Amino acid sequence: MNRDLRLILLFVVMLGLVPLAASQTSHHPDSGYIPHRVYDCDEKRFSDFEGMLAELARADVIFVGEQHDDPATHRLERAILEGLARRRGNIVVALEMFERDVQSALDEYLAGRLSEAEFLKVARPWPRYATDYRPLVEFARAHGWRVVASNVPRRYASNVSKNGLAVLDSLPATERKLIAANIQCPFDAYFKRFAETMNSHPGASGQQPEKRSESEQRAITERFYFAQCIKDETMAESITNVHLNHSEVQPRPLVVHFNGAFHSDYHFGAAARTKQRLPKLQIKVLSIVPVEDLDRVKAGDYRKRGDYVIFTLKPLRPKTAPSS
Repeated sequence: MNRDLRLILLFVVMLGLVPLAASQTSHHPDSGYIPHRVYDCDEKRFSDFEGMLAELARADVIFVGEQHDDPATHRLERAILEGLARRRGNIVVALEMFERDVQSALDEYLAGRLSEAEFLKVARPWPRYATDYRPLVEFARAHGWRVVASNVPRRYASNVSKNGLAVLDSLPATERKLIAANIQCPFDAYFKRFAETMNSHPGASGQQPEKRSESEQRAITERFYFAQCIKDETMAESITNVHLNHSEVQPRPLVVHFNGAFHSDYHFGAAARTKQRLPKLQIKVLSIVPVEDLDRVKAGDYRKRGDYVIFTLKPLRPKTAPSS
């Protein structure tokens, strides 16, 4: 695979585009204070962190959409789990960042039968796992919660992005079960948003955009969209399985799913696929959006992103010295 194609695949597979009461502050022992503002999209007004958690705790599924490279986002995600833990006892954490074929290793680690080093050796953690996602896994482990590796193994998404959905038909049953059984990829508003986003980042095929015909560009975009769809469908099926298989003698669990925001913003993607499978359950979408100025944010521009938007401060970038 050439360098440009690897870059665009990384962009698609790890896509996480995101974007007055007094500003609220959340805290947990490892993070320090986290400046942020919470916007209630239904009420079209700023709210507060605890009020948001009180409503979210009544849901059946929560999608937490993140920008993968924002440090404040990851500290807030831990604070979200802490707040929900004060209100619910039966919580399942689900993560885009782990793939279905490492579920057994994840279960063994949570049960104490694998060391962390042994677990990480086989689990293919994301590069910043130690700072970004380990706090979520360890919090769940300390509370005895289940953690679900919800995503499709990336090798299948990569293959689909190069060759289309037909490659799934030739997989043996043992591999095919790692991917959602039911896959739909309609060319709807989600596809339009996906295509606009992808086409704003040229170089998907190693050719310069001006050297590709419209039909060639469309074919490339569709294949990457199909890869996006199998991720969305597999994450949705993983969440659905938690609810379908839960014991009737226990209260229905709250599944908190962490993913790149593109997978759930606007109730598209994995959120829409989950709603299709679980139409009677209450599903909430939360999008975390880093901004440069919390006091000047135009929250109304984001009100369709989900049920709540949390605005965080973008990290300060070091100023470069002027060239002489």
